[in-house]
Amino acid sequence: YVSMDGVTNPYPYEFLPTYHKYRLDIPQTWKRPKNIFVCSMADLFGDWVPDDWIDQVLTACLAAPQHRYLFLTKNPKRYDQLARDGILLDNDNFWYGTSTPTPTTRFWFSDKHNTFTSIEPILKPFGYCKWHDYEIPNKPKWAIIGAETGNRKGKVIPQKEWISYFAESCRENGIPVFMKESLLGIMGEDFRQEFPWEAAR
Repeated sequence: YVSMDGVTNPYPYEFLPTYHKYRLDIPQTWKRPKNIFVCSMADLFGDWVPDDWIDQVLTACLAAPQHRYLFLTKNPKRYDQLARDGILLDNDNFWYGTSTPTPTTRFWFSDKHNTFTSIEPILKPFGYCKWHDYEIPNKPKWAIIGAETGNRKGKVIPQKEWISYFAESCRENGIPVFMKESLLGIMGEDFRQEFPWEAAR
């Protein structure tokens, strides 16, 4: 469904995918640069989202180039398809992430796009990540790590060693690491939040 008017209800069709087209121009009204997590409560690159919707969202981002746009998906094969079709933009202020809660989860790298991996929640130890051993020789430009939140039965509480070992492999490969607040109590003095665009300055 496409919601064209300015209704305040963000879920007018309950759980059916809803495109709030009237919100596309909002980033243009923000003159001060922001980091914008696009579709933070949804997956813009899910199989159920039409290519046309994605194209219009990316075009709206282009219209407000003062901002940095972060995208995240659990469906990285859609990145491949959109890149082949010429829809996925490779601008410096566009960052494409893959949700990778386990070391066997498929992630997406590209030598033409800014990519990152989001290990949130981390559900298993990743060990020392040898990036050059992956099928795709590229590595992400950023890694985000976080613990599982909430009170789910069987909730995974990561050990400090899981985070430290992985973070060390990132450090040796020049990959900035951003630890979510959920790791603050676990990491203590080793807690850090790094951004790749700051490291490039």
